[in-house]
Amino acid sequence: MTDNTPREGEPDQPGTGPADQPGDQPPAYGQPGYGQQPAPEYGQQPGYGQQPPYGQPGYGQQPGYGQPPGYGQQPPYGQQPGYGQQPPYGQPGYGQPPRYSPPPGYGPGGWNTAGAPQPGGIPLRPLALGDILNGAITAIRRNPAATVGLAAIVLGISGIATTAVALALHGSLTNAETGLSAGSVDLNNLQNSLASLGVIFAVSAVVGLIALVVLTGMLTAVIGRGVLGQQVSIGQAWRVVRPRLAAVFGVTLLTWLILAVLWIPYVVILIVLIATHLTVLAAIFGIVGFLAMIAAEVITWIRFSLAPPVVVLEQLGPAAALRRSWQLVSRSFWRLFGIFLLTVIIVTIAGLILQIPFDIVKSLVGGGFGSIGATTSTASIIVSGIGSIVVGAITRPVLAGVTVLLYVDMRMRKEGLDLVLRDAAQNQQMTGEEFAGLWRAGAPGPGAAAPAPPTSW
Repeated sequence: MTDNTPREGEPDQPGTGPADQPGDQPPAYGQPGYGQQPAPEYGQQPGYGQQPPYGQPGYGQQPGYGQPPGYGQQPPYGQQPGYGQQPPYGQPGYGQPPRYSPPPGYGPGGWNTAGAPQPGGIPLRPLALGDILNGAITAIRRNPAATVGLAAIVLGISGIATTAVALALHGSLTNAETGLSAGSVDLNNLQNSLASLGVIFAVSAVVGLIALVVLTGMLTAVIGRGVLGQQVSIGQAWRVVRPRLAAVFGVTLLTWLILAVLWIPYVVILIVLIATHLTVLAAIFGIVGFLAMIAAEVITWIRFSLAPPVVVLEQLGPAAALRRSWQLVSRSFWRLFGIFLLTVIIVTIAGLILQIPFDIVKSLVGGGFGSIGATTSTASIIVSGIGSIVVGAITRPVLAGVTVLLYVDMRMRKEGLDLVLRDAAQNQQMTGEEFAGLWRAGAPGPGAAAPAPPTSW
């Protein structure tokens, strides 16, 4: 048997004898020494007076990233708070739904946000149908001189030319009827009358086109300023639009030209079918093709309908304005079609009602309710011209207002223009260049430097 008892003067052997106690041995790696408390397990809090391990929060300290917070502590950013704790600012509490995050292009709180600013009586947020119709009426009511008064002046000038055509046509019809009654017709006089009518019609068409261009441009400027709560006079509107009249004239002619060119394939095919004596096929193509062309004309007109506001407010050329209008109407065709159709119906009914008193006066002074004839009196022609001016002065601003507000609505929905307009509404002393830079695509705001204006064409 081996004697493991240590001899005198020799050190004790580990693991032998009564002296082999835990405190007599050096601590193993990771074990606490004599008088030390063991480190807490993961997720446990250290005892009083102890230092937490590396990465563990101490008493009263905030937990590190990814660690659960202690009682009364705020959770890290992006984490849910514990039971009974207050969530950080802007974060939903326990059991509460997350806050609504609006899609890009919409104002804060979404398009139906209550309490949106209305500096001009039109809410600066994406507009509903009622907002557009009410907004057009509000723009007219707040600035009647620059809307109804402007339309009355421009249409009055155009109405003089139209009335002159009607009077000339009335005189030619009277002379022709007198010659036929007498059994003799002077061909030279008839040719001169027809030539005169052609000149008068041409002059009337040009005057009417100029009136349309001027009225469209000026009403766009007036209503565009009215959205921001700014009232402008007729003279101020003229100074704003005058540099853009050539572009408005160009975009109007270009739109009409495109609408006319669309009919060329239909007419050519129909002529070929008729020339080759394919009567049945020509009849079928004539009916079906005509309906298809009407649909194509409506689609094209709707897609180009926002070009005049683009020309005036964004200061783009005619071709660029047509492309811009096509992009803005994209994926919103049926909405714009419905609003335009409803507006035309409302305006037509209102025009017929407003025309009733003038039709009654016409019948009393020797006129009729139909077209001009040899028996129509001069007084009835003049009354008819006055009635057209009055009706147009009321209905034209409504159509222009709806068009401009649809343009603003499309930009607020797709580009977040409502946020820019809210900032700009606070600057009532905006210069012309600041106002122009505000509407350009990608404009950062009214205070930023506006880029150089593009050319008219």
